[in-house]
Amino acid sequence: MPFNIVRGDITRFECDAVVNAANSSLLGGGGVDGAIHRAAGPALLEECRGLGGCETGHAKVTGGYDMPCKYIIHTVGPVWAGSGNGEEALLESCYDSSLALALEKGCKSIAFPLISAGAFGYPKDKALDVAVRRIKTFLEDNDMDVTLVVYDRGSFDIGRELYGEIRSFISDSDVHIEDAASRMNRVFGAFGRSREKTAASAPVYSAAMAADECSAVDTELETITHTLDESFSQMLLRKIDERGMTDVECYKHANKDRKLFSKIRSNVLYRPSKNTALAFAVSLGLTYEETQELLSKAGFVLTRSSRSDVIVEYFIRKGVYDIFTINEALFAFDEALL
Repeated sequence: MPFNIVRGDITRFECDAVVNAANSSLLGGGGVDGAIHRAAGPALLEECRGLGGCETGHAKVTGGYDMPCKYIIHTVGPVWAGSGNGEEALLESCYDSSLALALEKGCKSIAFPLISAGAFGYPKDKALDVAVRRIKTFLEDNDMDVTLVVYDRGSFDIGRELYGEIRSFISDSDVHIEDAASRMNRVFGAFGRSREKTAASAPVYSAAMAADECSAVDTELETITHTLDESFSQMLLRKIDERGMTDVECYKHANKDRKLFSKIRSNVLYRPSKNTALAFAVSLGLTYEETQELLSKAGFVLTRSSRSDVIVEYFIRKGVYDIFTINEALFAFDEALL
């Protein structure tokens, strides 16, 4: 996945480059900065001494030393002092400079903390918005796996208003979740009773009768397989053409890589995961009904019995088709990303 959000310890994250939210001296400090210096070992400090510090919004690179990465990219975020002091532009520059250095070093993967959102006081929801916007812009023209590593839930905030709206939408769907569970119990209960009844009253078949039935079933199955509806791959490619999109636009907007899309294009019977199918539905800007149709081609359906599905439905019905925004919300509710 080109952009992902995970919860974990960035000092243990395996990738080509890890970004350090440093202070201007580059000689270590608290929070992420201190943790990275401790994990990388004393050799990192020695290299940093020769860099002459770093200006806010800029980035410098060192070796990874004892950390499981090739490089550590040190960037100095702005200290929050209000919205009118140029902090946003400086924070954007932190991400842009770090990604440019990673590209220069030939990195295929990079992990970021949420820069300036700790001791520097940048509001977490605003810091997240900047991070996602700059990473998204970078990925429009570049191929790299970018991960935002969040240490704990307290350091991640999608904004109270959005969180509240989604929670309200989920609450409104609770009755549907109960109804869905009841329906499933009734269906499977009826299915079980039907099987018991059929088994009790089933006649004894002869070998000849069984052979005749097998022949009839084979003929029916052959007829059915020749009249199959379009597959997931076929519908996806058709929708891309109808939207006037390119393949690259589609898989990038879906936050998927070229290799996965190539598999889908080359195999008419390709069966994606449900979240992959949903990601392409979002990329294409499909309506709720169209999304259900695309999902059905892969053997899935959006259901009110799944909180993840309800969250995705919320954004589709709102006409919000930004995969990064949807994934932020899914992460905030501890659900798997698309």
